Amino acid sequence: MKRRIGSRTPVRLLALLLLALLGAATGCGRSGSPPVKGPPPEALPVYHVATGFQLPDSPTWERAKRRGHLVVGAKEDQPYLGEKDPSSGRYSGFDVEIAKMMSAALGFDPKTIEFKTIASANRETALQNGQIDFYVGTYTINANRKKQVGFAGPYFMAGQSLLVRKNEKDIKGPADLAGKKVCSAAGSTPYQRLQREYPKAVLVAYDTYSVCVDNLLTYQVDAVSTDDSILLGYAAKVPEELKVVGKPFSEEPYGIGVPRSDNALRFALDDALAQNEKNGNWKKAYEATLGVSGVPAPTPPAIDRYPAG
Repeated sequence: MKRRIGSRTPVRLLALLLLALLGAATGCGRSGSPPVKGPPPEALPVYHVATGFQLPDSPTWERAKRRGHLVVGAKEDQPYLGEKDPSSGRYSGFDVEIAKMMSAALGFDPKTIEFKTIASANRETALQNGQIDFYVGTYTINANRKKQVGFAGPYFMAGQSLLVRKNEKDIKGPADLAGKKVCSAAGSTPYQRLQREYPKAVLVAYDTYSVCVDNLLTYQVDAVSTDDSILLGYAAKVPEELKVVGKPFSEEPYGIGVPRSDNALRFALDDALAQNEKNGNWKKAYEATLGVSGVPAPTPPAIDRYPAG
C-alpha cells in the first residue's frame, strides 16, 4: 500500500531548501558593512562615582541633580565611537566611555546616563534649549561653534585619514590617490578637502560613510576618507579586512559641548578629563574601543581651559 504524501509536505521541503540555500549564501557571501559589535564589558574601565560632589554654580548640574541623572547627546552610527545597538538600545564606544567618565566625576552613576541621539546639525540647538546636559560625539572645536556653545577638552585630536583594505599596498597616504576611487560623504569637509587638495583622485560620494565602507569591502572603491577616529572604528570591527594608513592630513580637536554660559560645568569637565587621563582610564577606554583597530593609543591633546567669556 502506497503512503499518501500530504499536501503540506512540498511546502516544508521548499522551506528547508530555502534555509539551506540561505545558510550557504551567508557562509560564502559578504553581508556588507560590519554588524554592531561593541567592546566587551570586562575590557572597559570601572569608573568610581565621586561622593559628596557639588557644583552649585552650574545650572546644568543642578538641574541634573534634581532629575537624578545626566542627559547626554551622542552619535549612534559611529562604530567604536558612538554606536547604538538596535536590539538592546545600548550605546557603546570611545565617546560613550568619555561620557561615563564625566558622569562619575560629576557624582552620577554612569549606569544612569540617558543617552539621546542628536544629529550633527542639531547639536548647538540641543545644548541651547536644555534638551541635553552635554554632548560627546566627534564634536570638533572651532571658533564659530564657540560663539554658540562652550567646549571642555579637547579629549582627542582627530584628523582626516584613509581607510583601505588590509591587502592594499599602493595607498600609503593622500599622495598616492591619483587615479584611485576615494569615497567620502557628499558635501562633507573631508570630501571638499580631497576635491581641493587632491584633484587627481576619483571622488565617489554617498550620504553615509557606512555605504562607503560597503563599497570598499566589495572592491568598488579603493579608499574611504574622513576623520581617522571614525575610520578606526570601522577598522576595529573587521581588523582582518580593513586598516587605516598614513598620517592624518588635518587637525580636528574633539571637545565636550556644554551650554555656552555654563563655565562651571565646562571647567569641572576639564578637571575630570585631566584626572582620567592621569589615572589611565582614558587610555584603557581607547584600547578597548578604537584600539581594537591595531592603532595604539595616542597622547591625549592638551586641555584648553580658555577663560570665561
